[in-house]
Amino acid sequence: MKLRWGVTAVVSALAAVFLPGVATAAPASASLPIVRCEFTPTPENPAARPVLRPLPFALTRGTVDVTFRFNYGPVTVRLNRAGAAPCAVHNLASLALQRFYDHSQCWRLTNSARLGVLQCGDIYEAEKGGPGYKFPDEVDGTETYERGTIAMGNQGPGTNGSEFFIVHSFANIPKNYSVMGKVVRGMEVLDRIVANGIIPTDPNGPQDGLPAKPVKIQKATVGF
Repeated sequence: MKLRWGVTAVVSALAAVFLPGVATAAPASASLPIVRCEFTPTPENPAARPVLRPLPFALTRGTVDVTFRFNYGPVTVRLNRAGAAPCAVHNLASLALQRFYDHSQCWRLTNSARLGVLQCGDIYEAEKGGPGYKFPDEVDGTETYERGTIAMGNQGPGTNGSEFFIVHSFANIPKNYSVMGKVVRGMEVLDRIVANGIIPTDPNGPQDGLPAKPVKIQKATVGF
């Protein structure tokens, strides 16, 4: 897969979208509703698809909607830039704009008494196939993971990349996962996915594994 945009074009587009009226070279300032972000390359885990790292700052005001068009139907999430995880919101929107998630598969579905989530964002398989960079967790201890929550997945502290999960029931998990926002349309799509069942891949959890019928993100779009 070849990059669809040149570096200059992508940087200019992202700057115009995320920071209207602010030059790309402008430093973060207390007078501006932005925060600096740190996206660190991971040469040991190269990008599964060619994408640029997001600009190193994110808006801390307003919301942005992302619609995932699954083969089951569309799900729209509203991401909160003013919440605890503005860099995670900035990252997810950047990856969606660069079409990283298009034609990808969601490799994990859980429906246990402890955890009920659909996990997506890995290109090759569960927890493999990220964007070629990582960024820190954004948690403040107030996180909750009720039905409809969208949060970053990770493989340990500071390993955020492209993986995310949407809670279809509830998630009784540690407050280690950056919460980005909520589903505002399409929870019935998640319910249909869950109703089709799970192919267990975890010997300790029969309700943890591949969706019985493949779940694919046909396209992810950003709306402002």
